[in-house]
Amino acid sequence: MPDLETLVSENRFTISVIFPLVGALLFVTSAENLAPEVLSFNPLFILFGTFVMRSPLIAGLKSLTGRKMLLGLSFLVFYSYFIEFVGIQTGWPYGNFEYLVSLGPIVSGVPIGLPLFFIPLVLNSYILVDLLELGEGYWKIIPTTLLVILIDLILDPAAVSLGLWAYESGIYYGVPLSNYMGWILSGFIASAVVHVSFSSERFAERIRSADFILDDLVSFVLLWGLVNLYYGNIVPVMLTAVLVLFMKKTESVKLALSP
Repeated sequence: MPDLETLVSENRFTISVIFPLVGALLFVTSAENLAPEVLSFNPLFILFGTFVMRSPLIAGLKSLTGRKMLLGLSFLVFYSYFIEFVGIQTGWPYGNFEYLVSLGPIVSGVPIGLPLFFIPLVLNSYILVDLLELGEGYWKIIPTTLLVILIDLILDPAAVSLGLWAYESGIYYGVPLSNYMGWILSGFIASAVVHVSFSSERFAERIRSADFILDDLVSFVLLWGLVNLYYGNIVPVMLTAVLVLFMKKTESVKLALSP
């Protein structure tokens, strides 16, 4: 039986292009009440599709597993639950919001699959910063945080348009400024943890040798870029194009945009 890296390498187009295209279609038809009931915002499908699209990232980094990395990931799992729980209960630091669609099992108001949604956003940002050589040492934390915020400037408007979650009010496609102020804080902390946990020569060598390392980010721009395009969210669509330009500037990664 082939290992995960082989499966990812042999199915890059399916994972990073077909899955997000199908995901965007199911999201939009669910929001428009056009999808069959069994498929409409089906939480198991959402979790499964997210895991499949995350598989290139998992395959790319699993060979680096060590004590420092596991401790960092464990902290990020705890941190993602904690900051989300605080946000739901108090409205800090993101602003008052609520989930309108089930994203899987819920514990104390927080989707149990949250780390699967949150942590890869930070890891992808850090990998892209490293590939683009946008800083040395701890200075990588700042551009990583900025990329995390850029990614959320794309993600949140699409999710709000779909009705996955909602804020009390917001000036940016239904998203309040407080959300992004919160992301500056949470993104900076998560980026710092990733840097401490992952920064090494082995990490730098690995992400430059794994052609598929940015395939999860390809899935992201396709899925959320298409949803924003459907709802006419022009600024997020333009920001998606900016993110694609960043990705195309990497010299060592060949994006899987054709079968």
